[in-house]
Amino acid sequence: MKSSVNNSKKGESLLRRFEEIHDYIYANEGLSSQQTLNEFVKILFVKIVDEGQEHQQFYVTASELAHNTQSVYDRIDQLFQTAKTEYRDIFDTTDLLNISSKTLSFIVSKLQYVNLTNDSNDASGLAFQKFLSHYEKEGRGQFFTPQPVIDFCVKIIAPQKNETIIDPCCGSGGFLYSALKYVQAEDQDLDNASYISNNLYGVDINKDIAKIAKMKLMLESNITNNIICDNSLGDIDSLQLQINAHNTSRFEGFDILLTNPPFGTAGKITDPYILSKYDMGYKWKTIGNKSVKTNILSNGQPAEILFIERCLQLLKEGGRMGIVLPNGHFENPSLDYLRYYIKQKAKILGVINLPQETFIPYGTGVKTSLLFLEKQTLTNELKYPLFFGKITKLGYQGNKNGTPIYLKDAFGNTIIDNGVPQIDEDFSDVLSDYKQYKQYGCRSFDSLSYVIDYNELNSRLDYDFYSPANHEVLNKISASSVKLGDIVDIVKIKSPRLKYKELDVNYIELSDINAHSLEIINSTNYKVHELPSRASFELKESDIITAVAGNSIGTEKHASAIVTKRHEDCICTNGLRVLRNPKIDKYYLLFYLRSNLFLQQVMMYRTGAAIPSLSDKDLANIMVYIPNSEVIKQISGRVQRSLAMRLESSQILDSISL
Repeated sequence: MKSSVNNSKKGESLLRRFEEIHDYIYANEGLSSQQTLNEFVKILFVKIVDEGQEHQQFYVTASELAHNTQSVYDRIDQLFQTAKTEYRDIFDTTDLLNISSKTLSFIVSKLQYVNLTNDSNDASGLAFQKFLSHYEKEGRGQFFTPQPVIDFCVKIIAPQKNETIIDPCCGSGGFLYSALKYVQAEDQDLDNASYISNNLYGVDINKDIAKIAKMKLMLESNITNNIICDNSLGDIDSLQLQINAHNTSRFEGFDILLTNPPFGTAGKITDPYILSKYDMGYKWKTIGNKSVKTNILSNGQPAEILFIERCLQLLKEGGRMGIVLPNGHFENPSLDYLRYYIKQKAKILGVINLPQETFIPYGTGVKTSLLFLEKQTLTNELKYPLFFGKITKLGYQGNKNGTPIYLKDAFGNTIIDNGVPQIDEDFSDVLSDYKQYKQYGCRSFDSLSYVIDYNELNSRLDYDFYSPANHEVLNKISASSVKLGDIVDIVKIKSPRLKYKELDVNYIELSDINAHSLEIINSTNYKVHELPSRASFELKESDIITAVAGNSIGTEKHASAIVTKRHEDCICTNGLRVLRNPKIDKYYLLFYLRSNLFLQQVMMYRTGAAIPSLSDKDLANIMVYIPNSEVIKQISGRVQRSLAMRLESSQILDSISL
């Protein structure tokens, strides 16, 4: 305990030195924050190389500091040449120390009496980790994952000391470092050097980032570690050769993989050679309830989709993985084939939904979830359970700084436990649920966790779709319900009038509908060639229109309306769908579209975080509750009276003149 306290104090002292050095470089060298960090890391490599030498050269005398900083620069530059040779995998021969001799001398003066590689690795590792956590946020998400997410993933996977771990997009090494700390906590006698050199592997395409990851592990044990600078999506044989060069035994796959791959359209892979090496690099088609790969190469594929396949390739049979992915990969109909592929290659251990603000401190508002898999050659018998969880409280705010949020008592005071303010988060609650599920087979929890059987899955893997609250509603109404697509025609063909560019038409947008009163309140006249590109469908009297896109769908502001004679022949946006020729009372159907029974199903089916949408297929599958004829008649009559009264009110107002 005393040693731990001492290391903590040493770590805090070293942290202050690190921050002072960083601030000095930033203030005096005209470098960006990232460039400043890169130069600082170079010096740390030099310092560690020097500590391994018999005659150490990492020093500055008072005379040099005052009158001859160039001699210090020359001496440290010689050490840097040695460092480049020793770490040629992450340094180029052309790399330079891009700081002045004065600044370099200042840095040396601050570090010359510090031993980064003595028996207090905990102190230097702690200092660097805390130092980096601040500047990672300034990097705005270029390569970082929030620490609570990292630690949660590691605890779910629960690595053992004999298991090998890889992160093929390791960034600054966050997952590897957290795994190391987890195993250290489980085994107090862990040989750090042996574990790091034999069990932890990281790959990153960016050399500057790889340097940071390598340094993070070196400060835990000053040995050559297995951080590789390479493109993980490149040729698998080449990647395996690289891994084997760091491994005394032949590569046969890893026990564990933890990663947050780069995602987004900006990172789309279009190289035909790379695409040809992946099943996911080809176009797929649906045959029945199966997805089948064609022999037609894709025009391009987001990097993270290829990474899913590569991650499974890197695992041994029975190996486990945790990966961060955009929510669209769990729900979008266009990616059915991806989820089909995953289910053929692995057992799904769990899906954890993350809040919208998770990555906002790191520069993106993309909504994400965590996917946990076990690589398996699956048989026809798929009867295993799947765990779903939802994180609602991250413990930090969704702002640039990720400001911590603390637990408060009834009087608004921060709750303190053993002198430590308690973070308001529910990672620990979901983790507890998962452990109960794994150890005891629990399937019911007080929190937002639940368990379903594999045979309950359709093509989706998102938390909201299988939520017990949603399915409870469906179960209640199932006996007296029909699918919407069976009782209406859903118009999908654009109006032929859109061919005539000079034609005058009236256009209806989502904002032209009063969701509360179920009526169209406005339309705008355009020439066809002036219409927005989303202008699509022609309306007929008695049509019902309902929203299928926008943040309001599935909420009390969900837009639905009936088309009256006044708005016949109008053109509406493709953010609406036209429901024509209903086989039930149209006024009852109109009322149903604003009911909780309908809205809850929309929330269940909708996909997309930035602009939620509802596919035609899912719209057609929404269940419409059909009560007895008397109830329908009563509701229909009230809706008609309401619409008539609103029309009368409008006419009265229009008749008033001064």
